[in-house]
Amino acid sequence: MNRCAGVLMNVSSLPSPYGIGVFGKETKEWIDRLSQMRFSVWQVLPFNMLNIEGSPYGSCSAFAGNVLYIDPRGLVEMGLVTEKQAATCEYDGSPYTTDYGFARKTRMALLETAFKAVTPKVQKAIDVFCQKHDWVEAFALYMAVKEKNKETPWWEWDKAEASYEACVKNADLYRERADFWRFAQYLFFKQWEEIHTYAQSKGVRVLGDMPIYVSMDSADVWSHTDLFLLDQRTYRPDKVAGVPPDYFSEDGQLWGNPLYDWDRMKKTGYQWWIDRVKTALELYDSVRIDHFRAFASYWAVPATAKTAKEGKWEIGPRQELFDAIGAAFAEPPSIIAEDLGSFGEDVIALLESSGFPGMRVIQFGFDPGGDSTHLPHNYPMNCVAYVGTHDNNTLLGWLWEASEEERRFALEYCGFDGHDWGEGGYHSRSCRRIIETVWKSAAKLAVISFQDMCGFGSDARMNIPGIAEKNWRFRTTKETIDAMDRDYFAHINRLFRRG
Repeated sequence: MNRCAGVLMNVSSLPSPYGIGVFGKETKEWIDRLSQMRFSVWQVLPFNMLNIEGSPYGSCSAFAGNVLYIDPRGLVEMGLVTEKQAATCEYDGSPYTTDYGFARKTRMALLETAFKAVTPKVQKAIDVFCQKHDWVEAFALYMAVKEKNKETPWWEWDKAEASYEACVKNADLYRERADFWRFAQYLFFKQWEEIHTYAQSKGVRVLGDMPIYVSMDSADVWSHTDLFLLDQRTYRPDKVAGVPPDYFSEDGQLWGNPLYDWDRMKKTGYQWWIDRVKTALELYDSVRIDHFRAFASYWAVPATAKTAKEGKWEIGPRQELFDAIGAAFAEPPSIIAEDLGSFGEDVIALLESSGFPGMRVIQFGFDPGGDSTHLPHNYPMNCVAYVGTHDNNTLLGWLWEASEEERRFALEYCGFDGHDWGEGGYHSRSCRRIIETVWKSAAKLAVISFQDMCGFGSDARMNIPGIAEKNWRFRTTKETIDAMDRDYFAHINRLFRRG
């Protein structure tokens, strides 16, 4: 990778008429803006199906795409719905907030209409898509059986349906609804392929995101119970995933995801993980693996625990997993390791042996008495340097909420010599000094969130870790994107040789 720069902006945050960003013309216009500003990387959050809170980190499938990103106008172009039918998805609420409830209700209704209009030509394309993607069958069957059971968790289904193997034998009972979900996934991948190809034509690579864990209530666990640490009689875990107390939470974070049976994974040659990485690199040019440190050692919390404090470290698969993944590709896969949070010598060793770039976040570096690895003068070339991630406060929000000592050190370190540090907006002087400090670093890739490009405050942050509600809702407008200082970002990308 040459020295370059990128922007973190999730698809859900993009403008569209539909209450959520979609794979439409607005996405292509966003890619045009990136190219004009000399950015060559667009980072997105996971494309997985969302949970009820809108989080892409609690999905019902590690492979399936979020059907809410399907553009209704694309269905009109395919002749599957009319313009009048597509207009039922148009949203008249706030353009600054993603409305997942509205998008889910209207998009699913439109997809049902489109499904009834599938032609033999489209059906042939669906069949070809499914033949190329083995995971679709288990996902489609899971969704069909889940609908029949009124969306209850799969371990609460009767014994026959809680068994994936039994459902496969009786697949004809669920065929129509499974066909619908095959159709929906075909549309997602078809529309994204067009957007991805357009990005590549503009010199913009897509950096995706892969959650390390999957949801307990998912097609993955239901169809592969043997790959997870579950009681094979009750299908319930004894231990679940989380992280110990850290920067974000004094109690740690109790995620509740089932843990992998790494011994069993090893016996299969880590094939599930190989398939997962291959699918990710079909969608993206590079992929960031979230919570990478759990491959070195992971925090296992008793399922009955009230907080993550009660967990302990267990040994992960380490380099053996990535040797197996690497052997499955003709060229080394482009992977970035999210190595934030609780650190240790085992994580350092795994990063070194894998060769993957890790991450640095300047907001974590401003300890006035320390020499943090997150301070840009300590960045190695082989890392991705962030102004802030989707879990961080915005840069302006951080400045306002930092202690006076932290803020004074940050502003001095970054060369800000004024008194108006609290002023935000597109031309915020304090934010620009910090951004430029990251851009000057040796890191091959520097990334900024869209919110920080605009100098927005903490009300625009994407996520507050450990808080389940009211996250993932940030959204913007075409007018806001147009108002950005494009010349400034083109200038610093050129000046610091990232353009």
